[in-house]
Amino acid sequence: MWITSSPTSAKKPTKIALGNFDGVHLGHQRVIEPVLTHKGGLPSLILAEDMCLQASSASGYSHLPGASKAVHFEQPTALGEAEWASVVTFFPHPKEFFSGQARPLLTPLEEKSRQLACLGVDQLVLLPFNAELANLDATAFVERVLIHDLQATHISVGSDFHFGKGRGGDAELLRAIATRHNIPVTIVPLHNDVEGRISSSRIREALTDGKLAKANHLLGRPYTLTGLVVLGKQLGRTIGFPTANLKLPSDKFIPRHGVYSVKAFGILPNQKPIFGVMNIGNRPTVAGQDLSVEVHLFDWEGDVYGKSVTVSLESFIRPEQKFNSLDALKEQISRDCETAKVRLQQMASAAT
Repeated sequence: MWITSSPTSAKKPTKIALGNFDGVHLGHQRVIEPVLTHKGGLPSLILAEDMCLQASSASGYSHLPGASKAVHFEQPTALGEAEWASVVTFFPHPKEFFSGQARPLLTPLEEKSRQLACLGVDQLVLLPFNAELANLDATAFVERVLIHDLQATHISVGSDFHFGKGRGGDAELLRAIATRHNIPVTIVPLHNDVEGRISSSRIREALTDGKLAKANHLLGRPYTLTGLVVLGKQLGRTIGFPTANLKLPSDKFIPRHGVYSVKAFGILPNQKPIFGVMNIGNRPTVAGQDLSVEVHLFDWEGDVYGKSVTVSLESFIRPEQKFNSLDALKEQISRDCETAKVRLQQMASAAT
């Protein structure tokens, strides 16, 4: 997938799915689907995170802070003139720009780009959200950015999408402006479940409450954490449960502190997952203060320091708690491991 923050370096012409897409959840996937019609729509792997994480998706980068220079990319598969199935979003998030406060993300850039690539998106365009863009009125944004700069041939948005200075434009205005240029616009209705609209805010709430099954349902896949394995306190080794300590992106949304059954990707050469148990928290039993994300991998021995590992959260086992002794902590970890193994095996059997 090609990733750029400069419309001039974007691959054109484009079929655009427009929005913020934090989480790339089931509702977002409905908005993205119309631009993938030349590929037959969304692939079935949107509900198979294992396949997504095992896939190799080399990306090209251009004009991204701290990114490498542009590298090889593949031409999109299309009939006739190639149209790049593109997601166009904003960076930073508009709410972060206007508030001046950092906004934890369900899918920081690396995770978002991986999810979009797995859906079949050819290109991710990160429009720099600055004062200039914020002051563009709705008509100027559509005509200058989407039509002139990105050469849009089709635009897809959610029915609740607003844009332009003061959020003065909505989906219907976007359609009216684009229609004058003979560009079709798909307005996708809100995607609901029995409790209401599927949204990033509902996913955040569910993760905060430890309702992982609900969050994963809304996402259409397990919630993931991607980080670099760094040297920790190595206390786990002394009690028989060595852990890999993940350093997460600073803008990653952290779910409820506690213990989870997980699958870890990025360790084995074939990218097959390793089952394990993970603790998120401050380690109160050993007077820990800083947040730690520690993963104990089952049936694994080896050096994983320096590796980028993605952990998919499969089930929430229990909240973090303080124990009276290391022996009590060790006994509980042993029980957590057994619980995690049973649940992971049940999930694996149900999936076959």
